[in-house]
Amino acid sequence: MIAYRDLLPIALDAVERAANFMRRRTPVTSISKGDRDLVSEVDYAIERDLRSFLHDATPDIAFLGEEEGISGTGELQWTLDPVDGTVNFVRRLPLCGISLGLLHGSHPVLGVIDLPFLSARYWAAEGYGAFANGQPIKVSGTASLSEAVVGIGDFAVGADAAKKNRERLALMARLAETVQRVRMSGSAAVDLVWLAEGKLDAALTLSNHPWDVTAGVAIAREAGAMVLDSSGADYTSDAMATLAITPGLVGQLLPHIRSAKTAAGEPYE
Repeated sequence: MIAYRDLLPIALDAVERAANFMRRRTPVTSISKGDRDLVSEVDYAIERDLRSFLHDATPDIAFLGEEEGISGTGELQWTLDPVDGTVNFVRRLPLCGISLGLLHGSHPVLGVIDLPFLSARYWAAEGYGAFANGQPIKVSGTASLSEAVVGIGDFAVGADAAKKNRERLALMARLAETVQRVRMSGSAAVDLVWLAEGKLDAALTLSNHPWDVTAGVAIAREAGAMVLDSSGADYTSDAMATLAITPGLVGQLLPHIRSAKTAAGEPYE
């Protein structure tokens, strides 16, 4: 059996490199990735550096980066979002960071997330627990929606944005009537680690890619969260949505998510 925790020192070293670079560099160039989406030269620089570093340190593990895709093959795969929350980073909002995860097949098994402008680093490996700056963390014990603070992912941009956003708007309307507060940070990594340490009670990302959430899912699960796809099954990297929820709220939140999907004209799978 693979001891995923044995790969944590390598992942921590990789993210330390990226965080130091991110702190030193102000993005001077932003490139449009399409409708209202950006990438900076810092995204590319971090991804290229970590792709090389991890290839040298773990040559048998594949690598998937947001900006330049996949290299290598195998059951194990690093997944990297070099700057999660690029728009925040470009605008000098501190809710952004580096998100490095490890998949075994389609299952997230390790994650390191660094929020360099908040001096916060989170990590977890399957069976080892979740940590923030070296201290164990766990999800909240919130059991009532009226006491819940729920993070929701960004509105969609690009192709079919209007259709996708109907579901988000329907969900936000339902949450506004039932939960204590709704928050939108602009970073899936931030939402997932804040869930893991009990600052949020749910982190709902309605469309995502593996590099967005692999690290955060691994951390949230080790902190005690239930992480599901849009059908209510356990999340895998093939999922189209990531619903990470403190256990006491799962049964209360899922009906609202189903109702929002139906209200938006989407079949619930």
